[in-house]
Amino acid sequence: MSAADEVIKPVDSSMTSPEPGLRRQVMSYSQGLMLVRHKMEPGWIGAAHSHPHEQLVYVVSGAIQLTIAGVTHSLSAGDSILVAGGTEHQARADRASEVLDVFAPYRADYA
Repeated sequence: MSAADEVIKPVDSSMTSPEPGLRRQVMSYSQGLMLVRHKMEPGWIGAAHSHPHEQLVYVVSGAIQLTIAGVTHSLSAGDSILVAGGTEHQARADRASEVLDVFAPYRADYA
């Protein structure tokens, strides 16, 4: 687990590439909460999926399309939305975008 007082810097070189067009940096987390930074390249389309975690999505820059339970939402810089746990969702980025995701509880598969 991350130390409660550890400062995590947004360092692009520490990002992983879990799939083509997507980069990920796990930021601070505890057992109950996790902050994850994502960068998407133009044209990236994520797989539709669900997970038991609640997910807050905040668009830092760019714009994404986020489909939640069949309803598509257009989000741009400054927008946020909540994805309930267990709900199928899928994201895509038509331009370079950066997103912060908060998961509760933390995702062991990301840690």
